[in-house]
Amino acid sequence: MIDQTMKIKTVAIKDNKQVNNVTIVILTKNEEKRIADTIRNALSCSQNVLIVDAESMDKTVSIAKQLGAKVVIRAWTNDFAAQRNFALKFVKTDWVLYLDADEMMDETLIQYVQQVVRENKQEKIYRIKRKAIICGQACNHGAMRPDYVARLFPTKAVTWVNPVHEHPETKDLEVGILAGHINHYTYDSWEQYWKKFNQYTTIWADEAYRRGKKTSLGKAFVHATFGYLKVTIIDRGFLDGWLGLAMCANHFSYTLVKYMKLQDRYRQEKVRD
Repeated sequence: MIDQTMKIKTVAIKDNKQVNNVTIVILTKNEEKRIADTIRNALSCSQNVLIVDAESMDKTVSIAKQLGAKVVIRAWTNDFAAQRNFALKFVKTDWVLYLDADEMMDETLIQYVQQVVRENKQEKIYRIKRKAIICGQACNHGAMRPDYVARLFPTKAVTWVNPVHEHPETKDLEVGILAGHINHYTYDSWEQYWKKFNQYTTIWADEAYRRGKKTSLGKAFVHATFGYLKVTIIDRGFLDGWLGLAMCANHFSYTLVKYMKLQDRYRQEKVRD
C-alpha cells in the first residue's frame, strides 16, 4: 500500500528541482558500463550523489567524478553492509537513499522522494518497489518477482548488517511505502549472472560458517527443492516463460551451492585438524 500520509504534488518531471537534504549513495566496483546512467538518474533527484567505490580497475571513478558525484574509496572485504555503513561517515544531509549501481528510479518515485525530503518529517523509513530486468526482460513472478526494499532513511536512524543480502536495522520508526519503483537491471548477460552467483554463494557460506551454522548434503537438497517448488509454483515463476523457468532452476542451484559451500568449509576445517 502506498503511504497514505503523503499527497504527491502533480508536477511534471521536467519541472523537478534537485533537493539538497538527501544524499544518494551508490556502491560500485568496475561499473563503467552502467554507472553514468545511474548517476544521471540520481542527480535528477538530488544534487548530492556519493559513490562508495571498492577499488575499481576500470573507468568507474573517473566517470563518476566527471558527472559531479563525490567519490570515496573503501577496499572490498566481501561485506556489503560494511560498504553501506562506511558511506554514512560522509553523509551530511538529514536523509540518505541507497541505490545499487544497476538501479534507476522512475519519475514517480523521484517526485515522492523529493516530497519526503522537503517535508523533512523524520518519523519513518521508506520501502520502495523494485522490478528486476534480466537480459532485457522484466520479471513479474518467481525468484525474481518484484520486491520491496528499504532504501530511504533519516541518516541517523540506520545501520546495516549482514555481509550479503544485507538489511538495515533502524530505530523504532514507522515504515512507509513510496509510489513509483526502482528498475533493477540485474543481469545483462549470463556470464555476469554466474559471476555474481559464485560471489554471493561464497559470501553467504563464509558468513554462515562464521556464525556456526551447520548443514549436510541432505539438508542442502531439502532447502534447494523447497525453494524451487516455492518460486516455480507458489510464486508462479512459470508465468515469466522460459526465462522464468530458467531462473527457478537457477534458484535451486543457488540454494544448493551455498549450502554445499558451507558444508565444504567444515570439511576443510577437519582436513586442517
